[in-house]
Amino acid sequence: MADTTMTKPTSLDRAKRLLPLAAILTAAVLGFVFLRDWLSFQALADNREALIGFRDANYALTALAFVGLYVLIVAFSLPGAAIATLTGGFLFGLFPGVLFNAVGATIGATAIFLAAKHGLGDRLAARIDGRGGAVKKIKDGIRADETSYLFVMRLVPAVPFFVANLIPAFVGVGLLKYVVTTFLGILPGTAVYTWVGAGLGEVFARGETPDFGIIFEPQIIGPILGLAALALLPIVIKKVRGTAQ
Repeated sequence: MADTTMTKPTSLDRAKRLLPLAAILTAAVLGFVFLRDWLSFQALADNREALIGFRDANYALTALAFVGLYVLIVAFSLPGAAIATLTGGFLFGLFPGVLFNAVGATIGATAIFLAAKHGLGDRLAARIDGRGGAVKKIKDGIRADETSYLFVMRLVPAVPFFVANLIPAFVGVGLLKYVVTTFLGILPGTAVYTWVGAGLGEVFARGETPDFGIIFEPQIIGPILGLAALALLPIVIKKVRGTAQ
């Protein structure tokens, strides 16, 4: 008869699970220290003509390299994600620039999600279920309306992107739902910054810098908050029905 007893994970097993997440955190710290000047608006301004020339001669290669670089920036939480989004618009226009930006950001965010889920997420979710309390109530609330909560986290600029990558992993969100809500949820904000990037030629000509706070302008943030309110509507309706019963 085969032995069906489960062996407890060793310290080495736990270290292996945490290795991807540790690598991301380490790369984030090193990137912040050493790459701030390389992934900056000034670096883009200084190299804009070379980038345009390379794009014109090697469009497909430039697109692939850009998406790959964007994935690395997001996956390792390197500085310069906003600059990368502007660059996508500058090099490729609003479309397909917004598509390249959204794909790169989604793949990078998924890498963080999987690393967190593999290292801590599943076990942390199980512990929350076992202990109960306020934290479990929050987790149950998210699980009851995963799609709405995930959309809101992506739509509202106040939620840091890195945090929005980790929370779903820690409450047991499925991979497919995470990928779909991430891609669709970041599209509005990504489109805004890609649109700004598409107009960088005029900004460079005037010797100015782009307005990174444009997303908080009323005409921009208003529709985004409207989408967030729509995403929250199923949660509100469910709570009202529960109170009425």
